[in-house]
Amino acid sequence: MSPALRVLFVTSEIAPWQKTGGLGDISSALPEALARAGVEVRILVPAYPALPLAFPDARPIAEIPPPGGRLPASRLLQAATPGGVPLLLLDCPACFERPGGPYQSPRGGDWPDNALRFGLLSRVAALLASNASPLVWRPDILHCNDWQSALAPAYLHYLHGGGAATVMTIHNLAFQGLFPPSTLADLGLPQSAFVFDGVEFYGHLSCLKAGLQFADRITTVSPTYAREIQQAELGFGLDGLLRHRSAVLSGILNGVDARWNPATDPLLTKHYDAQHLAAKEANRRALRAELGLIGDVTAPLLAVVSRLTHQKGMDLLLAIADQLLDGPAEAQLVVLGNGERGFEAGLRALAARHPGRVAAMIGFDERLAHRIEAGADIFLMPSRFEPCGLNQLYSLRYGTPPVVRATGGLADTVTDCTPEALRAGLATGFVFGPPDASALLAAASRAIDAWGKRRLWRRLQRNGMSMDFSWAKAAADYLDVYRAARAARDIAAASGPEYNGG
Repeated sequence: MSPALRVLFVTSEIAPWQKTGGLGDISSALPEALARAGVEVRILVPAYPALPLAFPDARPIAEIPPPGGRLPASRLLQAATPGGVPLLLLDCPACFERPGGPYQSPRGGDWPDNALRFGLLSRVAALLASNASPLVWRPDILHCNDWQSALAPAYLHYLHGGGAATVMTIHNLAFQGLFPPSTLADLGLPQSAFVFDGVEFYGHLSCLKAGLQFADRITTVSPTYAREIQQAELGFGLDGLLRHRSAVLSGILNGVDARWNPATDPLLTKHYDAQHLAAKEANRRALRAELGLIGDVTAPLLAVVSRLTHQKGMDLLLAIADQLLDGPAEAQLVVLGNGERGFEAGLRALAARHPGRVAAMIGFDERLAHRIEAGADIFLMPSRFEPCGLNQLYSLRYGTPPVVRATGGLADTVTDCTPEALRAGLATGFVFGPPDASALLAAASRAIDAWGKRRLWRRLQRNGMSMDFSWAKAAADYLDVYRAARAARDIAAASGPEYNGG
């Protein structure tokens, strides 16, 4: 048998210990799925305060001296996830031992030294993927995720002259890691890197561009998003580079991990599956009681679990919420999330106008998110763009048909409830096109009307619950990308030093 493929998976988040969104979930689930597929995978993640607490027996395995520029010294601690995947914790208290989230202070502003913090993560990732690694274990593939680790392929190119093959995954192109030109020296990169076909981007240093420029293969988290980011509207200035590298760009849908399963979820009042949907009602009753909703118990319960931002279409939701709530069905609404202060205030005001019929939970509570998916009737995701989206996948699995905009992963995973799709057994939710309030209102109204037709609604629920969004499928697709990246790197090794990725 050939030796197992060795992959170093580099991430700035990992659930449940440090998470701001889907990246944290993916960074837990995908490596475990890869390990089950026979890959020898390690996860490199900063040692935020929650991680040493979760793994008090983590042992030091390497000391890393200051690697250049203003990057500090660090060390590696080794632990293992509950699923058995080796975990490499990048221990640097000056960078990562602080309150707040991974990117922002408790007051909500970006940490001013984010370039150095995640430059260090990228630099250490590149070191471990090079012949200069202090570890015996060497990866075949360095898998980077979003801007926080995207400098690693550039470090390999400029400082090591190559190393492991590299894969760059875009989870959201809107976040690019842009910093002033002076940051180049702080990060220990040569001045020659600050060029059009290097890390320079409209007079700034762009971490994400570096990864897209130098990685052997580029992936993003849905096929539709892979096409969308090659156009100016959603390309955020990088569409030209992505079109140039389209031959090595692919979209792979995220999966849903085993924690999101209504048949086994320990956070639910009562378990259920596609053949026992009547049991979902117990979760609905429990959720209404927990949130203090009153009034007609037969009214449809709509739900949102989201960051409260313009990207997520929260302005569209606020524009139509009163109409939905005052409509003939007398719908009720629960929203869980935090984000822009104006949207938080708008939701609080909405709840004040509709006491007992709107629950606006400002903040995030993953346990409550599970109960909302199980207890709601209809899930709303009016995103202006959505690289993949996870909540629509959770909603489908929990028999809570979603209302989504036709963009990114939402378009790839939800089939509109048309007569034709119903007859074919394909309909799973409600899809609208233009990113405007009237289109959202029309789609939500269609969903409420369908919810009142019990037999039709059961068909929708079962269609969604039967879909396969397993991580096993995603892992197989990533394996194909890894093999292509390694083949490209092998060709590069035979082609000389001018190879530039892809």
